[in-house]
Amino acid sequence: MKKMIEKIDIKGVKHIIVVASGKGGVGKSTVAANLAMTLAKKQYKVALVDADIYGPSIPKMFDIEKERPCLSANPSVENMMDPIEKYGVKINSIGFFVDKDKSIIWRGPMVSNAITQLFTETYWGDIDYMIVDFPPGTGDAQITIVQKFNIDGAIVVTTPQELSLNDARKGTEMLTNESVNIPLIGVVENMSWFTPLQHLNERYYIFGENGGSILAKEFNTSLLCQIPLIKDIGEQAEQGKSFESVKNQELQTIFSNLAEAVIDRVNKTR
Repeated sequence: MKKMIEKIDIKGVKHIIVVASGKGGVGKSTVAANLAMTLAKKQYKVALVDADIYGPSIPKMFDIEKERPCLSANPSVENMMDPIEKYGVKINSIGFFVDKDKSIIWRGPMVSNAITQLFTETYWGDIDYMIVDFPPGTGDAQITIVQKFNIDGAIVVTTPQELSLNDARKGTEMLTNESVNIPLIGVVENMSWFTPLQHLNERYYIFGENGGSILAKEFNTSLLCQIPLIKDIGEQAEQGKSFESVKNQELQTIFSNLAEAVIDRVNKTR
């Protein structure tokens, strides 16, 4: 009989939601960041863990690259750091501790240790929803998180194109594999269409159509939303102005509905 790995309980954290993708460049971090900010706007206590060890982008997206978590002054904890807080979201990332211009050349054990420290050596306080920005793919970081922590559900991000879909299938299979068995909250299809500012009634499906629906059907889950390709959103994220993106009315509605769907599905799986 296989020995079960004992799960680590993160004190004060009620729900952990991972945002995953099969490959990079599909907007996974943008979805994770906007979901976290939207939940915070709805008055929930929210944490965001940037677990993308080799390509942390959350510090840049929140314009907090120069910040450094300090040891907590809370007398009830020892040798723990306080997360950085912005837009009502408590954040920690490996990006705070490494040179952004240098590669991270770490073997599996170092990756696992760093990931575990982000979760367990941060004083989060009371958190309703912890959003975890997974690295793309199915490597050591993902395996560490799903083995060590109680995950309430996973969101898989893909674009409609077939190449993205093939990689998303692998990532989704890992999450739903019987040895992991993370509940799927659903699929988010990003870059679903492009609408030019001059022709607001037109949609151009430059990456194809229905990829998210196909993936959701294959894994017997829901297509949670389709997010259009909006030029300003990517530019704002690169400038560290992620909060501006949720002021876009179309995107605001999409992420508000996504947040409500996440809340509903997590409550049903309790």
